[in-house]
Amino acid sequence: MTSLTTPPRRPRAHLRLRAVAAVLRGLAPNAFFIENEVAGLGELVRPGAVCVDIGAEYGLYTFAMAGLAGPGGTVYAVEPLPGPARFLAAAVRAVDAPGIHVVRRALAGQPGAGTLSLPVRRGLPVHGRAYLTTGADRPGPNAEFGGRRLVPTEVGTLDELVAERGIERVDVIKADVEGAELAVLEGGWATLTAHRPALLLEIEDRHLAKYGTGAAAIVARLRGLGYRMSAWVAGGWHQVGEVREGHRNYLFTGRA
Repeated sequence: MTSLTTPPRRPRAHLRLRAVAAVLRGLAPNAFFIENEVAGLGELVRPGAVCVDIGAEYGLYTFAMAGLAGPGGTVYAVEPLPGPARFLAAAVRAVDAPGIHVVRRALAGQPGAGTLSLPVRRGLPVHGRAYLTTGADRPGPNAEFGGRRLVPTEVGTLDELVAERGIERVDVIKADVEGAELAVLEGGWATLTAHRPALLLEIEDRHLAKYGTGAAAIVARLRGLGYRMSAWVAGGWHQVGEVREGHRNYLFTGRA
């Protein structure tokens, strides 16, 4: 398993991390490249929290969660693509955040070797739309791109990661894996059952369809585990009964 770690914290490092996190949360309602839900992380991530950012890419959620979790917290940033993973590891070193651990692998339902389909537009990779080909029978909405690159990747499971790192609790999980969200949940069922973390999931039928599933299947599985679903609307989390048009990220909470 490949892991990129960070050096010991320098003085005032957490103040810098908190500042970065505050800027990200403040920009969320207005910056097109930051999802609105980043602004709502303050209601989920408490000091000392243990978080897992699955599909971390360049770390927008990672840094926001780390700033909220504070010096006693930990964030595992899981990113399989080499370019974003290297960038994220460098950014973690620059900010000096030893509580952030960059883990370069994909997460799915079963461990093994896999391949990422990385779309290309005008010769440039579109990292945010890469997906794991395991279990996918077609490109789905990625058919809009003119080309793709195939990137070999290590594949693990959430349960495996928790066991490997000796993680004693998990408080928050964010997952954006372009349709493979159900596979991630299936590979982390023991973690969900034992720790009951809050889940922030991207749920879009257009991506899920290539894996032969849909939004209703994810919602039903989590409701069966006692989770309630909410969406970030008008600056707050509001409970909803189903996936809505115009919303792609949903919060699931299930702790008593």
